[in-house]
Amino acid sequence: MTAQGTVLHQCPTKALLSGPKAARPQRIAQRVIAQAQPSRPAQQSRPNTAVQAAAVAEAPTHTSRVSEKQMGDGPTLVNGQILHSLSKERLELVNSLEGYVSERVLPLLKPVDKCWQPADFLPDPSQEDYLDQLAELRKRTDCLPDDYFVVLVGDMVTEEALPTYMAMLNTLDGVRDETGAEKSPWGKWTREWTAEENRHGDLMNKYCMLSGRVNMKAVEVTIQNLIGSGMDPKTENNPYLGFIYTSFQERATKISHGATARHAKDYGDKVLGQITGAIASDEARHESAYSRIVDELFRKDPTGTTLAFADMMKKQIVMPAHMMDDMVHKGRTGRNIFQDFSTVAESTGTYTAQDYASILEHLISRWELEGMTGLSSEAQEAQEYVCKLPPRIRRLADRTLMRKEKSKKREVPFSWIYDRTINMHI
Repeated sequence: MTAQGTVLHQCPTKALLSGPKAARPQRIAQRVIAQAQPSRPAQQSRPNTAVQAAAVAEAPTHTSRVSEKQMGDGPTLVNGQILHSLSKERLELVNSLEGYVSERVLPLLKPVDKCWQPADFLPDPSQEDYLDQLAELRKRTDCLPDDYFVVLVGDMVTEEALPTYMAMLNTLDGVRDETGAEKSPWGKWTREWTAEENRHGDLMNKYCMLSGRVNMKAVEVTIQNLIGSGMDPKTENNPYLGFIYTSFQERATKISHGATARHAKDYGDKVLGQITGAIASDEARHESAYSRIVDELFRKDPTGTTLAFADMMKKQIVMPAHMMDDMVHKGRTGRNIFQDFSTVAESTGTYTAQDYASILEHLISRWELEGMTGLSSEAQEAQEYVCKLPPRIRRLADRTLMRKEKSKKREVPFSWIYDRTINMHI
């Protein structure tokens, strides 16, 4: 049974979990906020920003971004989008962080010979009992319901779009890898972070393929479309904004993978639980690395970093895979597949609007924003704005969830699982 009570897949060895799970807005936390936010130009709309957007709309609107006057030569405006918004003074500050990155960030990377590899978790084709190992894997995955696979595949597709994320880091002024093999601490971090992350999608992809439960061609089409579409987190080539975004996003990813690990173990697939748990552990190290960078930005420039934090939260943390497209889902349902993947994710309790609020509370606490002093008047307004956001998000998440639970359910097919359907609120 799913959390909605629909039989999805019978497990021969273990009864599936039943009963409602915690609601999980990767979408409430992204849709509640969108409904109430002031209107934006069409090209900036994000289909899954909900709880955050409504909370933003309820907040005072006097908080502004770093003004053009503060930006030295001023930011560049291209097709209505702000680019290169970092001032010369703040760019110099970022350039001064190389020693700090070497001492406090690079040690969080693991040597290759100390890292797990996908082959450590998969059947070994060189062994005589390979087919027995494969049969055992399929027996374990028979216990997993279809809604679990929708979430697992959505998370895997997100991981597989890694080229986009490396490209995004290399848009940030002052920290980009200028040659592709630069020896600077920033270049080393970006490449080795990417190398560690690359194992995640590889392993999840192979496990899904071996399970026999996933339509790999549909998944591959989705991945190619997502990488081709890119992403725009509205970070303006600005490392202040970029590293606040990555601090938030890595923690969100850790929470999501941690939840899929717990659910896999509960359903009876302990190996998949170990896999997603190992991925979550990597994400925790990466979260710590990005958060340390922002620690130092706050120490050296509390006013500028507070303004950047407020700016990023006002624009909302857009999920990196929000442009995924399998080329069939929208034609069938009128909705993009990310929207419905997020709805399934909500219902299984993997990542919720409450998680979004908890991440924000964690960052406010880590960076000691609430008690920060010596800020400019503009930064004080930004400080107040950010610190009041979490309770707004929680209230709006609760209201949205109540409305959603009163809506009708429909059977929605997903190409990723051979067009099997998930009974879900629309």
